[in-house]
Amino acid sequence: METNHCFLSAFIQRRTRYALTAHSPVPDEEIIRTVQTAVKYAPSAFNSQGTRVLVLLGGRHGEFWHLVREELHRVVPADKFKPTEDKIASFAAAYGTILFFEDWHTVQELQQKFPAYKDNFPLWAYQSNAMVELTVWTAFSTLGLGASLQHYNPLVDEAVQKAFGVPAGWKLIAQMPFGTPSAPAEEKSFLPLEPRVKVLDK
Repeated sequence: METNHCFLSAFIQRRTRYALTAHSPVPDEEIIRTVQTAVKYAPSAFNSQGTRVLVLLGGRHGEFWHLVREELHRVVPADKFKPTEDKIASFAAAYGTILFFEDWHTVQELQQKFPAYKDNFPLWAYQSNAMVELTVWTAFSTLGLGASLQHYNPLVDEAVQKAFGVPAGWKLIAQMPFGTPSAPAEEKSFLPLEPRVKVLDK
C-alpha cells in the first residue's frame, strides 16, 4: 500500500471487476444513499449540477442488459456475436447497474449565459460526470461491491430513453454494472511516474 490516507487507500482499492455476482453485501438503501451523496457533492462547472443518474436494481437491471443485447444484435454479425453475448451476460449477472447521464439542457443554458466559455461547457460536463462516476466506483469498493465502467452509448440511447422514461435532454455517458466480486482483480501494470508527474519548485 502506497499510503495510509483513508481516501487514497480507498482510491487504490478501486479496480475494474468483471466477475460479479447478483448479490450485495449491503442493503439497497445503502447503495442508493451512496449514489445520492456522490451526485450531491461532486463538483461541477459554475455549480451547474447537471449530472443525472438512474439506479437500476432487480428486474430493471436485467431489462437494461437485455436491451443492450438486442441493440448489439442488430449491428454485430451473427457469426461473431458469441463473444459479445457472453460479455453482456456477465454484466447481466451482476446485482445492479448505474446509468450516468448529463442534462444537456443545463449545458446549453450555460452556453447561452456565458458565451465566452461556450466551447468549454460540454468538456466540463464530461469532467463533472467522470467525477461522479469515480466517486461512486470508489465508494462502492469500500462497501465490498465491485464494478466496471461500460460505454454502449450512443447505440442504446434511444432504446434506453423509451424503456426507462428518460427525459430527451439527458445524454447517456456511461454504464456501471456492480455486484459482489467473485474473483480477484486482474494484475495491473503501471508506467513510471517520473515522466508523468513533474515537480517544479524554482
